[in-house]
Amino acid sequence: MKKNRLTIFILLAMALGIVAGYAVHEFASPEFITPFSKNINLLGKVFIRLVQMIIAPLVFSTLVVGIAKLGDLKAVGRVGGKAILWFISASLVSLLLGLVLVNIFQPGHYIDLSQADTEGVKDLMKNTSAFSLEKFVEHIIPRSVIEAMATNEILQLVVFSIFFGVALTTLGDYAKPLIKALDIVSHVILKMVGYVMNFAPLGVFGALTAVVATKGLSIFKFYLVYFAFFLLGILILWIILLGVGTMILGPKRIADLLKRIGGPLLIAFSTTSSEAVFPKLTEELERFGCKNKIVSFVLPLGYSFNLDGSMMYMTFASLAIAQAYNVHLDLSTQLTMLLVLMITSKGIAGVPRASLVIVLATCAMFGIPPEGVAIILPIDHFCDMFRSMTNVIGNALATSVVSKWEGELGPSESGAAAEA
Repeated sequence: MKKNRLTIFILLAMALGIVAGYAVHEFASPEFITPFSKNINLLGKVFIRLVQMIIAPLVFSTLVVGIAKLGDLKAVGRVGGKAILWFISASLVSLLLGLVLVNIFQPGHYIDLSQADTEGVKDLMKNTSAFSLEKFVEHIIPRSVIEAMATNEILQLVVFSIFFGVALTTLGDYAKPLIKALDIVSHVILKMVGYVMNFAPLGVFGALTAVVATKGLSIFKFYLVYFAFFLLGILILWIILLGVGTMILGPKRIADLLKRIGGPLLIAFSTTSSEAVFPKLTEELERFGCKNKIVSFVLPLGYSFNLDGSMMYMTFASLAIAQAYNVHLDLSTQLTMLLVLMITSKGIAGVPRASLVIVLATCAMFGIPPEGVAIILPIDHFCDMFRSMTNVIGNALATSVVSKWEGELGPSESGAAAEA
């Protein structure tokens, strides 16, 4: 009942946010709208920061404990190998789907260049150097684990946690007290998740009010075709992912999984952040029947290597911008772009607009005007809603499938047990 109440509050917050934002956009002066949007969006930022506050300790503690519970290096390698196999396959499918859709439907030719958000793209351009291919190795290897935790660099934290967990495993009984302590830490953090989630409706209201007040609903008039083709891509990707998941897990378990993660999906959709639901998703997957040691290991890896919705959007957006500027890219160049995106995108944060930074760097790399990102920026918030939700479903499926392959997928908790 408590879970259902939170979902209802989030839905109400979404509706109120759209109504309030539209009213401000229509009836307030431009001088009022800008500071209002900035201030009301603080509600969304507060919620995201509360979640980010617990991401680093949760990833570290759960991943280290997960590796330790797997028991030996052979088990770590086996589970990790299965997870990476799923991640690479899903990433390639997602990237290839975006490439195919853009070539078939040519959405870039429908984009109105006059609607470019040149101011918004300036902030994105400040961060592009960090995601260049040249900086990839530096990006994945942490200079300091403290720095990685402070900046919520999940991939760097995963690298350190794997080394730490493997080293802990080799120490045997001597390391058991530390493993037990980290296990307690992870449970404490998960308890904090319940408190943080109470702020979700306020965060949703603030984020949606801000974007609608600034852009208005008329934004869809200019980007309807682009947005429609993007949604078609998301729909096809969901069909593929859920189809493969159904073949492996069975239709009943897939239906139960979707029911379990409905709350996290809604939060990711409304806040445009898949990172915001990482703690809650951990809880729900364990209730679904995935063993703690598999969830603790696979899910943090997935948040670095398996952002399916963002992957699909990267090829889709990059090639759509090229079309809008009439930049011709032959098939070999497009496939090269796909492989570059496959590498440079690993470890991007599951936070709003992180994928646009990758798109910006990719455009510059392949001779596409990087300022072209400005033409898709006004519609990006709405696209981000769906790709964030897709990232969540992709990682939930990956964790469930690896659990099934390992023979570690138990029965789902009953409704009564889940509420308890």
